Amino acid sequence: MEAESEKAWHHDAEPALKLKGISKSFGPVKANVDIDLSVAKGAIHGIVGENGAGKSTLMSILYGFYKADKGEIFIDGKQIEIPDSNTAIAAGIGMVFQHFKLVENFTVLENIILGVESGGLLAPSLDQARKTLAELADEYELQVDPEAKIEDLSVGAQQRLEILKALYRKANILILDEPTGVLTPTEADHLFRILRNLKEQGKSIILITHKLREIMDATDTVSVMRRGEMTDTVATKDTSPEGLAELMVGRKVLLKVDKAPANPGKNILSVRNLNVTDGQGVARLKGIDLDIRAGEILGIAGVADNGQSELLQVLGGMRTAEGTIALNGKEIDLSLGDQGRSRRQIGISHVPEDRHRMGMIMSFSAWENSVFGYHNEPEYSRPLGLANQIAIQNTSRNEFERYDIRPRNIDLTATFFSGGNQQKVVIAREVERNPDLLLIGQPTRGVDIGAIEFIHKQIVKLRDQGKAILLVSVELEEILSLSDRVAVMFEGTISGERVTSETDVNDLGLLMAGMGEATT
Repeated sequence: MEAESEKAWHHDAEPALKLKGISKSFGPVKANVDIDLSVAKGAIHGIVGENGAGKSTLMSILYGFYKADKGEIFIDGKQIEIPDSNTAIAAGIGMVFQHFKLVENFTVLENIILGVESGGLLAPSLDQARKTLAELADEYELQVDPEAKIEDLSVGAQQRLEILKALYRKANILILDEPTGVLTPTEADHLFRILRNLKEQGKSIILITHKLREIMDATDTVSVMRRGEMTDTVATKDTSPEGLAELMVGRKVLLKVDKAPANPGKNILSVRNLNVTDGQGVARLKGIDLDIRAGEILGIAGVADNGQSELLQVLGGMRTAEGTIALNGKEIDLSLGDQGRSRRQIGISHVPEDRHRMGMIMSFSAWENSVFGYHNEPEYSRPLGLANQIAIQNTSRNEFERYDIRPRNIDLTATFFSGGNQQKVVIAREVERNPDLLLIGQPTRGVDIGAIEFIHKQIVKLRDQGKAILLVSVELEEILSLSDRVAVMFEGTISGERVTSETDVNDLGLLMAGMGEATT
């Protein structure tokens, strides 16, 4: 019966969602140009494209955040205007954002009813929500403790709650934006089981992700966007990751990192018994031991917030710690905070995890961002503390050419560049200083597939020049592609270390969940 019903949904005369001629401009920038899109009932429809391709704008129009300049939206064959998100929700559209919209100190139930309370008294709303939540959880395998506080839930449980929120509001069309970015492999597998259950129950799902493997595994149909236009829509079974990548960027893209085996040299970094306790007395790093040699990439894998950020911050001189760190055999004083400048002086460059908060000043020009942290060096300084603007701008222009940063206008503020080009500015700034050790956190977060290929090549090139690289990424495919060795962090400890060629996603996933045993 389920198979027959599903077949009926897919061949229904009217799609669940149809967009016709959707266009949206922001000043001179055409974000969407005459977009047509059709999503079948009971189907999982993928949307892929580079940063700036227009995916987010299109979904924001559908969810009522933006109003299209022109075009039509049809839900179940009926034309509808969506001036705001309340109208979208009433029309049966739900959206699960990449960054969850949950109140940390509220319970699951309180988050479920937030904004849809029935009357002035909370008790009836909570009772109804509790009953409905139990029914939805059983039907779709979305079990979450209704009385738990959000701050006590795992990331995977929080995502299940976001889906439950949409279903509680009677969503028939569910939009998921980069849903696996913060999940372990096991949690991601669970999510896709949930999506298949939703599909079997007749829900229509729009999946936005840059992970082409997920598109191939999970979707029925995939649409490709490039430069604001819809370039193609194909049945997933009739395409390939390579074909999708070429449609996305307009050229062939190397999806696998092309690198020779590492040729490690002398030990560059030694970390012994490193411990960090935060301001609330919580231990963030617990007895960390690491070594990195010249000419190798050590990848640090793990679900976000398991100590990776604190490790980068200590090594980069951004916070104090207890323990021992030595670079090229010389011990570094860990008792002093705000030592980023001194780290740079001894040969440590740092590409931070959050380029907006720690890697750039978004309201400053690209040429100013190209030397932050190095602006006091003699070549960029003049007497009386004045900056040598011409020298800085020359450096910036050269880096824009070598790193293919677009647009080429170095006078534009950082906000006018896509995420991938912002990341290239930061990477160029750090790599061009010829460091002995490069710390690089989430190198391709929010970066499109063409820029990912370029960034990976730069990291491997630096390794092949004999540099030591510490790579932190929540993307296991990235860790496995780039790293020569992998250390996995769980709750502030190293739960295991592997030679990359001798491990796989399942093995690392167990370590990420604290279920594996370290091998030496």
